[in-house]
Amino acid sequence: MAKPFEIPLVDVQKRLALDNPWWVAGGTIDSERRDWPRRAYFASFMELVRTVEVARAVVLIGPRRVGKTVMLAQAVQALLDDGVPGTAILYLSLDTPLYSGRSLEGLVRTFMELHRHGSDRRLWVFFDEIQYLKDWEVHLKSLVDTFRSVRFVASGSAAAALRMKSRESGAGRFTDFMLPPLTFAEYLAFAGREDALIVEEPAEAGRAPAYRATSIEALNAEFVNYLNYGGFPEAVMNPAVRANPARFLRQDIVDKVLLKDLPSLYGIGDTQELNRFFNVLAYNTSDELSPEGLAKDTGIGKQKLLDYLEYLEAAFLIKRVHRVDESARRMQRARTFKVYLTNPSIRAALFGYVGAGEPAMGALAETAVWSQWLHSTSMIQSLHYARWRQGRSDLEVDLVSLDIRTQKPRFAVEIKWSDAAYSNWGELRGIREFAARHELSRRPLVTTLTQAGQGRDGTTEIEFMPTSLHCYTIARNLLRVAV
Repeated sequence: MAKPFEIPLVDVQKRLALDNPWWVAGGTIDSERRDWPRRAYFASFMELVRTVEVARAVVLIGPRRVGKTVMLAQAVQALLDDGVPGTAILYLSLDTPLYSGRSLEGLVRTFMELHRHGSDRRLWVFFDEIQYLKDWEVHLKSLVDTFRSVRFVASGSAAAALRMKSRESGAGRFTDFMLPPLTFAEYLAFAGREDALIVEEPAEAGRAPAYRATSIEALNAEFVNYLNYGGFPEAVMNPAVRANPARFLRQDIVDKVLLKDLPSLYGIGDTQELNRFFNVLAYNTSDELSPEGLAKDTGIGKQKLLDYLEYLEAAFLIKRVHRVDESARRMQRARTFKVYLTNPSIRAALFGYVGAGEPAMGALAETAVWSQWLHSTSMIQSLHYARWRQGRSDLEVDLVSLDIRTQKPRFAVEIKWSDAAYSNWGELRGIREFAARHELSRRPLVTTLTQAGQGRDGTTEIEFMPTSLHCYTIARNLLRVAV
């Protein structure tokens, strides 16, 4: 007998059938999601989905609006294309009100009873927006242990909560898969501009491929678009979202994370304070900051401020980068650090469109370079910035990679959204001094607006490359490794 106020089972079954059109012969996912370009990470994600020999759930983690739901739908279509019967696949979006109050196990059993599946039948079950279920990790672990022949795949947008609970409760039962924002290379592919704007050059022996732009002006125009909205697949593919990213993206990307996800996870009482603090960081992305300075400027206590930084980084909204000196040594008492948005498009979603000639472009270009490296968990650990005092001057290098084993610098990059430094090397004192001190494994690089080439400073050879092409090169070569 149904409990008072409980939604009748027959209505739940109707909703399940509506959400799973492939249960009918010839049914597929909806045409819009089927026709969307696949993320570069799709192949490696599907490899996990198809690997059914080990009883583990795949947990797809990522910030909001990066294409997780679309990837789940495309995974369903890939299984159908493999010949998996549609009735062997269940998709559930757990933010659907009709499923409220029902356990994951109850929903799975309803699916199995509908199609008369035995306990040994190979099945695939996809749970979308799993963070809406309280204690989801406990329920999912129980399902993995109970239904050994079912491959469970879950996704959610509360990246901080999902990652923490997955590791705490799902050890040995869950495999995390992080889906980051679009890289610049992915953006060009989604926008249908990659083939027209990029030519791959023959690779030197032992080196990653190099690329050139057919028109650096056209590539820069797409780069400006990427900085403003291109980190989000929906904005690239949907003209309405692209025309007004603040209206369509701000609520999901920022407000739900800052006002709902993080407060529920960490017990944050003053959500408006957290929101204001994040706005400060987003507006000043790429700036060097100190806890003392931030506390003074924001009026937030130092310890609470450090907690906020930790929460925002766990939510994949920001990345803190640590400082080294001219000898490439970490500070014993580091008083400063840099903060970058993990997705430069967040700034436009908060504060509006940024044109190519506006002052904020320099900071956004630097943020974009760092955001490409975030797609490699191994590389990002090796990256720092350098800053030191020499005489009366402060010298800096925007990006320094240290060998994780020896802690010696491997390469250094100075990021500019201007061609001025190409002819005026006085602007490059920091990277020239740093390169002269260290035996780098590759030429120091200075990014520009349009200029490319090489120059020599004594015994040091410096390479110049447009920032947009450098971002593409990082992303494309990292994706070659990732997929």
